Amino acid sequence: MSVREFPLVIGLEPGQVILGMNNRGYCIYINTLSQGAVPSVKESSPNDTANAPERICVFSTEREAQLEIVDLMMTRLQEFIDGEREFDDAVTLEEYVVDVEVYPDGVIVDADGGN
Repeated sequence: MSVREFPLVIGLEPGQVILGMNNRGYCIYINTLSQGAVPSVKESSPNDTANAPERICVFSTEREAQLEIVDLMMTRLQEFIDGEREFDDAVTLEEYVVDVEVYPDGVIVDADGGN
């Protein structure tokens, strides 16, 4: 089993992390041809500068991450209804939830089970 590291996190501010302790969370992943499985839901903080990188979203519960996927699906379906997206694209689900560990320095680690 290998470990993959992703360097940025949103949802856990430095003050919310207990030093020396790792936090569990959930990320939404997608499989890509070039990079394999990668986190797909990212956001910018309102305090970020224009050139600041987006941060990977970490959800505190699996249900919160699942509800985010449902929201993405509903948006795609509405885009199909509005004529902005093809049917096959609207009903195809590529995202999935992955259990991750968030270290005190903000590094996100998932257990890559052979993907």
